Amino acid sequence: MSNLNDQLGAELDKSRAEGLYRSLRTITSAQGPRIVLDGRELHNFSSNDYLGLANDPTLIRAAVAAIEKYGVGAGASRLVCGNLQPYEELEHKLAAFKAREAAIVFGSGYAANVGTIAALVGEGDMVILDKLDHASIIDGARQSGATIRVYPHKNLTKLETILQQGDAFRRKLIVTETVFSMDGDLAPLAEIVALKEKHGAWLMIDEAHATGLYASNRRGIAEAAGVEDQVDITLGTLSKALGCAGGFVVGSQPLIDFLRNRARSLIYSTALPPSVCAAAAAAVDFVMSEDGHRRRDQLWRNVSALKNGLSAIGVPNESRSPIIPIIIGEESAAVEVSRQLQERGIFVPAIRFPTVPKGKARLRVTVTAAHEPPDIERFVKEFGDLAR
Repeated sequence: MSNLNDQLGAELDKSRAEGLYRSLRTITSAQGPRIVLDGRELHNFSSNDYLGLANDPTLIRAAVAAIEKYGVGAGASRLVCGNLQPYEELEHKLAAFKAREAAIVFGSGYAANVGTIAALVGEGDMVILDKLDHASIIDGARQSGATIRVYPHKNLTKLETILQQGDAFRRKLIVTETVFSMDGDLAPLAEIVALKEKHGAWLMIDEAHATGLYASNRRGIAEAAGVEDQVDITLGTLSKALGCAGGFVVGSQPLIDFLRNRARSLIYSTALPPSVCAAAAAAVDFVMSEDGHRRRDQLWRNVSALKNGLSAIGVPNESRSPIIPIIIGEESAAVEVSRQLQERGIFVPAIRFPTVPKGKARLRVTVTAAHEPPDIERFVKEFGDLAR
């Protein structure tokens, strides 16, 4: 035991010295544009709760009603006895929302990516990833046993070269995020669709940071690009704009039936609590409503206000999402900037390796529909003063 402790302790000391050590922070309030940490109220610019639904009264009422009817836990995996009625209602709503034949809900977006990729491809297949794809996509590709090829971020020329060299493989699966979670930029989805059609590949997209936010029906980047019918597998999450927890996949009925039978992260996981499914169903209803449309529009007004404010103090940003990265560089420097902002009442943790490449540590600033103009003005002022 002492040898284990000594070796792990040495690795942790190295992480501390490199500015890579992580610790948990205990927040003693609900999620929102302001949170309470260590007894202080802070302006929160780090949440993925883009539409401000995580503490919405409508979702709370739906969750409470489900607890009163179904209890707290699901009791088992979905294929045993954990597939309670709120699951079915949620999946029907997700399929209708995304205009697909069917949907299937997983315990998390991570589980959805890992389970789906590992179910669809294996030895003798090739999975092709963008260099900046999320860790869950990378892990799913690794677990699948398929040959992995990676193209530089959004480099369509390299993507086509990989596809041209893949004729010997049984299946070719391209997987990309549509909104990249650490940079906030968008995948060139129409061009990727054209390449996958040309070379006979499958395409799986991760709309985690796009669902609820883009296009007239708020379905995401595929809708905005006009290519929904040409995407084979679409993944989303319930934990960002929808304010809940869990992940899902939508697509054809055969795809969903296949995942129900082959996705290990679904088959061997206890089902989500029924209250979470009920709250997520209420969130889908909200996003599809006129109130949801207005809330989405408020988010984009806030995004513009923050970007304009940062530009005015010399921090331009080309992000087309609520994710606005401010690159600091060295890991320890990013940690220090984050610490000083917290002293000034702003909560935005530093994002460091391995989440982003070494030397590209950053503040991953996010804005939500729940932020008000004074919140945004406060962030710009405090960051501007600190930068000067």
